[in-house]
Amino acid sequence: MFNIDSIANKFRLSYLLFALLLCATFVSIFMYAEVRMEQQLVKARLLQQLELSQEKEGDQPIYSAEPGIKIYRFDNAPSNLQKTTQTVQEMPVTVTTKNGQSTTELHFFNYKKDKENYILTYLENTEMVMGNYPVLAIFEHLEDIFANALKVAVILSLLIAAIFSSLSSKQIIKPLLDLKQAVETDHRNLTELTHLPSEVGVLARAIDEKNHKLEQYLKREQLFTGDVSHELRTPLTIIMGASEVLSSQLENDPHLSAFATRISTTAKETSEIISALLLLSRAPEKLDAPPTSINDIALNEVQRLNYLLRHKSVTCKVVAEQLYVAHVRPELLKMALGNLIKNAFQYTDEGEVIITIDAEKITVTDTGLGIPEVMMPLLYERFERLEQQYKDISLDTESSSAADAHYPAEGTGLGLSIIQRIMTHMGWQLTHQVNPLGGSTFIINYH
Repeated sequence: MFNIDSIANKFRLSYLLFALLLCATFVSIFMYAEVRMEQQLVKARLLQQLELSQEKEGDQPIYSAEPGIKIYRFDNAPSNLQKTTQTVQEMPVTVTTKNGQSTTELHFFNYKKDKENYILTYLENTEMVMGNYPVLAIFEHLEDIFANALKVAVILSLLIAAIFSSLSSKQIIKPLLDLKQAVETDHRNLTELTHLPSEVGVLARAIDEKNHKLEQYLKREQLFTGDVSHELRTPLTIIMGASEVLSSQLENDPHLSAFATRISTTAKETSEIISALLLLSRAPEKLDAPPTSINDIALNEVQRLNYLLRHKSVTCKVVAEQLYVAHVRPELLKMALGNLIKNAFQYTDEGEVIITIDAEKITVTDTGLGIPEVMMPLLYERFERLEQQYKDISLDTESSSAADAHYPAEGTGLGLSIIQRIMTHMGWQLTHQVNPLGGSTFIINYH
């Protein structure tokens, strides 16, 4: 299939268009020269015939000569010919022959001689006698030869243009293909192209410089991620150990023991979040994907986040016909699904939240306030929160206290952005739907 966006095809097309333009120019010049020469030869023959006719027949209103020549005194010429000029003109006429009627060209022009005006005409479908005017016969013969030669020249020109354009485009595109190959092979051969003085060398140097900056940036990011992970894991480990010791010492005080357990649980969750973020910083093909139970992670996340529903009339249930397993890192699935469930719990004041699991997708449906239409284009953008939108809604209500009752919990605006990043990392897909009766439905397609 011909791709017009290809640089090589653009070169080929430009060569062919140039060849066509050049051929059209030469054909136009040839046709113009042929017409002008024929007009001059016809004009010379008719003037010669006028002199011969006057010498032979004297002064007559109309002279007829064979073949196809007729000369009128201006007053005796047909009215449609009296408007002619001294330049030879052509007009289509219909003539009757033995084989019927046919259309041909009538050449005519105006000529003044000895204060007399004449209209000289020549019917093109007849041939002037070779003995009387051999120049025109020779010209018509040469015209056929030049026409055939011109056709061959046009065909050869287009063929040569096609071959030359194909060969030259390959040579022009070759440096770009070398650059493409160098970029695709981890830039091993890119250094060889940076020394070229051509535009390809300039592009290679720009890419090499950009790659160097990108490598430095990625290296700094990896070092930062590793340093943060190392520096945070140590205090988290101390916090988890201390909270377990504290919890064991407060067994007789359930109230304080619950706080100690909460500290330990939060520290463990933070450690898991750090692990998940570290996994996101690695290439997907370098990660193992063990079989992970979607049901277990969904139930654990519902139980972990159930505290968000303590003061709300909201029920939550997990619907699954059987145990479903996905090949994915559990830390990533836990973070993605946990963020969706957390959002559903935070933005739902009454009704229910349903997590449905089947063989192809995970669906989280809530009956909350939903997402405003103006926020849809920014749904997965970082640091974009629904807080301001709900503030605008609360201004339109009659009671500020009633509006505050439906005001969503404050967030950082990173939840959906992180989920989308996890989906891209795992090769899954996240979609959003608006529920007809209110609320939102987020669907994770994992097959």
